[in-house]
Amino acid sequence: MSNAISPALPTGDGNLQIDERSFLWIAELLHGESGIVLSPGKKNLVVSRLSRRLRELGLADFPDYCRHLEGANGGKERRKLVTALTTNVTRFFREGHHFETLDRELFPGLLARARQGGRVRIWSAGCSTGEEPYSIAIRLLEQMPDAAGHDIRILGTDIDADVIARARAATYADIDEDHLPRALRDRWFVPSDATPGALQVAPAVRALVSLAELNLMQDWPMRGPFDVIFCRNVVIYFDADTQARLWSRFADMLAPGGRLFLGHSERVNTAVEPRLAPAGITQYRRL
Repeated sequence: MSNAISPALPTGDGNLQIDERSFLWIAELLHGESGIVLSPGKKNLVVSRLSRRLRELGLADFPDYCRHLEGANGGKERRKLVTALTTNVTRFFREGHHFETLDRELFPGLLARARQGGRVRIWSAGCSTGEEPYSIAIRLLEQMPDAAGHDIRILGTDIDADVIARARAATYADIDEDHLPRALRDRWFVPSDATPGALQVAPAVRALVSLAELNLMQDWPMRGPFDVIFCRNVVIYFDADTQARLWSRFADMLAPGGRLFLGHSERVNTAVEPRLAPAGITQYRRL
């Protein structure tokens, strides 16, 4: 980034403001690193999310921060920037109709295959703090209590290393009973030893779930194929071209007949529809 920075604009948090050039540079960096698009209306969000980083680094303004990001030691800070600007909203059994599809349509065949010695793989892409992969594991264990004795694995990935760490801790406070019934809480959670008043996911559930940091814009180390992929409320932050590339990569990673679940406002674009056919509300089947 050039040292010639335009004057700060009246957009900020307290005394901290962001100039137009710094905002556009950060927006381009975020898009390149994560695929996320920052619209011009997100300037206040950028200031509020990144002001702490500037304070911790001892930087006076956003031009200094941009110079730090492009410097020789900026790689670590780029990851912190992506973490700060990533939105993580989740809960147990979010969008319940997808879990009903798992129970009624998918698990009977998949678990029968596992009982016969077959392999079952499920991926929660953009898993945030872990509620989604653990919800999948709980519903699976409800139908197959001995699942750990079979070749069944659930993978949860997220770009944010901090939320992956929280997912591995599997400890949750103030769980919403409207979405996690008392019977499931009593059966699949235990009191947390480390956090008084919080609940931790039971070992039987955690044993089915592997968690890893993964940037969906970069290479994927998994070979697949997956029988089910959840990628919900992730691509709404991407532009159309990035979304199309991601749909195609998911199609490549799905087994024939495999199911892709999206968020309530997300749709696969027409270019990928010959490979991913609609199969219900915000869900697609690999042809």
